[in-house]
Amino acid sequence: MSRPAHAIAVAVVLSLAAMVSVQSGVSLSLPVIREYGVLSTSSLRLCWAAAVLALIVRPPLHRYTRAQWRAALVLGAGMSVMTLCFFMAIERLPQYLAVALEFCGPLAVAVVGVRGVLALAWPLLAAAGIGLLVWGDAHGGGGVSPLGVVLALFAAAGWATYIVMMKRVGIVFQGLQGLSVSLLVAAVLTLPLAVAEVGALRFPADQIVWTAGLAVLVPLVPYVLEITALRYLTAAAFGVLLSLEPAIGALSGWIILGQAMTGAQILGTLLVVCASIGVVRQGAG
Repeated sequence: MSRPAHAIAVAVVLSLAAMVSVQSGVSLSLPVIREYGVLSTSSLRLCWAAAVLALIVRPPLHRYTRAQWRAALVLGAGMSVMTLCFFMAIERLPQYLAVALEFCGPLAVAVVGVRGVLALAWPLLAAAGIGLLVWGDAHGGGGVSPLGVVLALFAAAGWATYIVMMKRVGIVFQGLQGLSVSLLVAAVLTLPLAVAEVGALRFPADQIVWTAGLAVLVPLVPYVLEITALRYLTAAAFGVLLSLEPAIGALSGWIILGQAMTGAQILGTLLVVCASIGVVRQGAG
């Protein structure tokens, strides 16, 4: 059934707003992370998101089967790795590079579903783009942190797990229950690391307030916007829009954090975006 043009336009705007919310949330997180610590800030954000969604969804935890808990545990673990590793990466890397490296996760998932020799061109194009980003930083004053690169790639693996397991969780749970339980799992898994970083279960009041606001930006608002947009967009169209995330991350890092890019790095970001659009369109063809 065809969708009204105005509904599609609204869905596109919602998708773009979700990506802006995510990347601005990432940029705004960096000062808080530097002030209070990456583990506690990231964990408290997950705790806030888990608590708010649990209050809304009210998942019946005692009624779930082993298969449901197994899916939620894997998804929650993926969320934990994705969140902690990514924010540890942006402590060490510019946002545009961390986002591009993390985007290797969804790109890899998309490539797996594409057949033909042409499918190999898209990872190579993305690798060329990331190479330009790394080359620009390596020849700059600060250089590139190898640990930051490794952490960003672990975040990519966590994002890939998130994508795969969200499909599974969507099958075995009703509505938003799977996401709610998975967020609770992620909060429980990361909270001991936050306590270890702070040294106690008492967190600074300012950090609690900041992380509550950051949790709204990522992931609560983006998820609501994306779930609404997907009612009017095909998965392929949404995937093409999602491909703009590295560019939006670079723009956010420049505006909020003052992370300027060279011409070669702008070209590298565009290559990553083109690679993602290419693989999504080929997979939908």
